[in-house]
Order: sequence, then structure tokens, then C-alpha cells
Amino acid sequence: MTTDAPDTAGPPPTGPSSSAPTRRTFIATTTVVGGAVIAGGGIAAAALDAARAATEPVPTSRVSLTVNGTRRTVTVDNRTSLLDLLREHFGLTGSKKGCDAGACGACTVLVDDRRVNSCLTLAVRLEDAEVTTIEGLATGDELHPLQQAFIEQDAFQCGYCTPGQIMSGVGCVKEGHTGSPAEIQEWMSGNICRCGCYPNIVRAVEQTAGRK
Repeated sequence: MTTDAPDTAGPPPTGPSSSAPTRRTFIATTTVVGGAVIAGGGIAAAALDAARAATEPVPTSRVSLTVNGTRRTVTVDNRTSLLDLLREHFGLTGSKKGCDAGACGACTVLVDDRRVNSCLTLAVRLEDAEVTTIEGLATGDELHPLQQAFIEQDAFQCGYCTPGQIMSGVGCVKEGHTGSPAEIQEWMSGNICRCGCYPNIVRAVEQTAGRK
């Protein structure tokens, strides 16, 4: 007597085979491929723009100005800031590059006896201007009164902000904004000291204003 083997195969599949892509898989794959093509096109366009920019001549201008009593003439990229002109072209590194956005005051210098953030000032706009930096304050070995006051009042710690603080303080005294500690604080508020030497800085400015 013979018996048939049990049918273990089950009914034939009626839906799509496991190897065939589903609608969801098809949509996802199409989206990914399309995005890759678009991204690739964007990268290619950016690379082309960069290549074109690299081959285009950089606009430059010739500017003459007086820095710490010395007349200087230089040809610079029109985008060069006064801070970079001082540091990179003239080697006057006393003015510090802090935030490079005009928010900390570390780069403060005097232009025609007015305080400016040199990181925000274009060099090409300073034709015939007179610029004074921290290097130009002392007279030989004799410190400027505010420089001496900073030493006597212990108005610095790490020293990074000190050049900008002193230049701003000199401007503050010249402008006559030294009637009270509160007034000095207000007119020096654009200069940040991360070491927190503000009370001593105010006393140094007061001391200097009293000598005028």
C-alpha cells in the first residue's frame, strides 16, 4: 500500500513575489536617486562658481593714510578691513582681532581722533585719514597717561582686550565723557573685558581725565 507524501508546499502565492519591488520601495528609491541627482547638480554648480571666482581678478585700490605719524601708501583688496591692514600689511599687531564683528572692542583704534572698530572699517575708505593705534600712544619711553594709569590701577589681567580698552579710554577722555563713573561705564560699554576688570578700568580712565 502506498501513501502520498503530504503536500507541504501550500497554495501558490497570489501576490507579488518577494523579489519584486513594492510601490513603497519604488517611490523611496526614486526619491533618493532624484535627490542625489539634484544634490550632485548643486555641488557641480557651486564648484563651477568657485572656479569662475578664482579666475576673476580681485578688485584692488591704492590708499594713502597716516598711521601713528607715518605716511603709508599701499594697494589692497577692496574688502580689506583696517584691522587686517594694520596687522597683516603693517605688522602692527597691538590691535587685537577678537569677535571680528564689532561686538567686543578689542580692535578699537582712533581714526581722525574718533574711536572706531577697525574690524568693521574698510581700509579703502580711509584716504588721507590719520590713524592712531596702541603702538602710537607712547612718546619714546614715556607712556601715555592712560597707559600709566592702567598699570597703577591694575586695570588688566590677561591683557588681550587692553589695547582696545586703552584706545577707547583715550577717545572717551577726548570726547569729555568722563563726568562720572556711570558715564565712563556707558561710553566704554562697547569694550568687553572677559577677566572682569571693569572697576579698575573705570578708575584708570577717571585718573587720566583728572590729569587733563
